[in-house]
Amino acid sequence: MTQPPPPPGYPPQQPPGPPPNNHLVMAIIGILFCLPFGIVAVVKSSQVNGLWAQGQYAEAQASAESAKKWAMWSIIIGVVVSVIYVILAVVGGMSAQNSSAAVFSALSVMP
Repeated sequence: MTQPPPPPGYPPQQPPGPPPNNHLVMAIIGILFCLPFGIVAVVKSSQVNGLWAQGQYAEAQASAESAKKWAMWSIIIGVVVSVIYVILAVVGGMSAQNSSAAVFSALSVMP
């Protein structure tokens, strides 16, 4: 015999175990690396606990996974852009140093 459903107004029974990890720390770190993707990650991670409290367990799990995905992409993109920036800065600095050396050597040749 099955139990009757709870009367309206009662929260649904929670499944065993704690709520999923909302990855909020990783999302906040993601904001430091890539702002647009980091903001999406924070929004997704902030939805996890509310959905879990409402009894929408599958949606809470999906939101937690989505928050992790957005945070990871934010960090990856931020690191890639930073590496490209450093490479361009080094190459630009070297070319500027070479061009200024050429200018100074040309000036020193002039009487």
